Amino acid sequence: MPINIPNLLTWLRIILIPLFVGVFYFEKSWVSIPNQNLVATVIFAGAAVTDWLDGWLARKLNQTSAFGAFLDPVADKLMVAAALIILVQLERVDAIIALIIIGREIAVSALREWMAKIGAAKSVAVSFLGKVKTALQMIAIPMLLYHDAIANFNPQRVGSWLIYIAAGLTLWSMAYYLKMALPQARKQA
Repeated sequence: MPINIPNLLTWLRIILIPLFVGVFYFEKSWVSIPNQNLVATVIFAGAAVTDWLDGWLARKLNQTSAFGAFLDPVADKLMVAAALIILVQLERVDAIIALIIIGREIAVSALREWMAKIGAAKSVAVSFLGKVKTALQMIAIPMLLYHDAIANFNPQRVGSWLIYIAAGLTLWSMAYYLKMALPQARKQA
């Protein structure tokens, strides 16, 4: 495992997950619900920024590695799954949305692993559609975490719309990846 700034940022994202989840288990007399929402939003938003930053730094500093390429999406998926589970528990996201998003991540990860094993990993490389889906999730989740109105802006309403759109793109991108893998699957059959 190469120790460099991009990989350390990715590890930081993973280490933040228990803190992020733990915020919602603090005694209410210690931290009020609005403050829990704010702290969780800041942690998640910070993690989302490190996701962008570690990739940018890896390319800029020429510190890309196979380990970093493996760990980065794992960290993203863990953080998003943790956030969705918390949001379901808080009744801010429907369970079906969380199941669609988390289920797709598991299915596509398994598909990518299988495609890599048969030497066809490029067939299911990250697509633009997948990047748009991820961006929408990374915008929607902090809004849903924050929850409280900001003047006339309702983050819960906007976040809900965005997470539904992200779920739709999640299904669309999964269908896209399956379509890309189908020729290889036929060859293996």
